[in-house]
Amino acid sequence: MSESRITLIGKPGCHLCDEARAVVAQVAEDLGVGWTELDITADQRLADEYWEQIPVTLVDGKRHDFWRVDEARLRAALS
Repeated sequence: MSESRITLIGKPGCHLCDEARAVVAQVAEDLGVGWTELDITADQRLADEYWEQIPVTLVDGKRHDFWRVDEARLRAALS
């Protein structure tokens, strides 16, 4: 798998994060791209910036979506 192009920012126990993780994992697998997940409870800077918006997805380091991940939109951003 290639380097991470998708970053999912969330926190444990977040049901929207769980839903986003499933979409991100499926899209990444289908397209052969890497992804990583960051926990806002372990990084104060991320918590300050994104607490009200989690889950947040970044594509190639730029904010792509928040609260929900739209599968078609994520696929389009990666192609």
